Amino acid sequence: MNATKATVRVSDTSDNESSKMNAPKHLARIAGLLYLVVGIFGGLTVGYATPRVYAAGDAATTRNILANSGLVLFGVMADLLQATAFIFLALALYALLKDVNKNAARAMVSLVAIATAIMCINEIFQFSALGVAGDEPYAAAFGAAGLQSLVMLLMDMHHYGFLIAQIFFALWLVPLGYLAYQSGMFPKVLGVVLVAAGVSYLLDMIAAFLFPEISMRIHGLLAILPTIAEVWTLVYLLVVGVRNMKTTEPVKATITAGAYGHSLTATAV
Repeated sequence: MNATKATVRVSDTSDNESSKMNAPKHLARIAGLLYLVVGIFGGLTVGYATPRVYAAGDAATTRNILANSGLVLFGVMADLLQATAFIFLALALYALLKDVNKNAARAMVSLVAIATAIMCINEIFQFSALGVAGDEPYAAAFGAAGLQSLVMLLMDMHHYGFLIAQIFFALWLVPLGYLAYQSGMFPKVLGVVLVAAGVSYLLDMIAAFLFPEISMRIHGLLAILPTIAEVWTLVYLLVVGVRNMKTTEPVKATITAGAYGHSLTATAV
């Protein structure tokens, strides 16, 4: 008796296809979570902790630091934490976007590395200001007025060090915007807004250095684009991840029939 049997084997399984498509989305959502950490702790330090203890030219800074020593320590730790999260955010985005343009992706990571290095070193000044403000030997050596001046000097250095770091935090948005625009993973308009936000952010920092009085009047206006761009990017990474990319990999099927095992291979795109 002759027996006939047929065996169908599909070489590219749907599970592998699904895994390849979802990997960028998982990576994007990890980047989104890291961006959220940066946003939360950065917002707390810039919007709450630092304004409570420091204002340029305010002689009450020493008193504020002593009255809010816990808040100063929290600000230092929050800045260090957000700087660490920022490095891993840049690395996650590099892994996601390196195939778009490796040079732009490397520039993005380099700018974040410079910014976070400055930020971490800069925390030495704020931590030192706290130590000096509450140290009696410094008060005995410099007197009350001298102690206040020394604390103000340290906090001013911290303030301007922060502004220097922000220059690089502004610049990193430019390669990120370019990569987002070219990748097809994000809306093209988001890429344009990110580049424009980087330029706006940079102008804001330059004004803060060169024209501090004018900067106070235009800061709110120049901060609009960076706020929109970064919040949009954060939400997109968390909610959408990235757009699904079309796959062009062929699916191969091998059919074996009959007692002699004759086979036929078909390829479908």
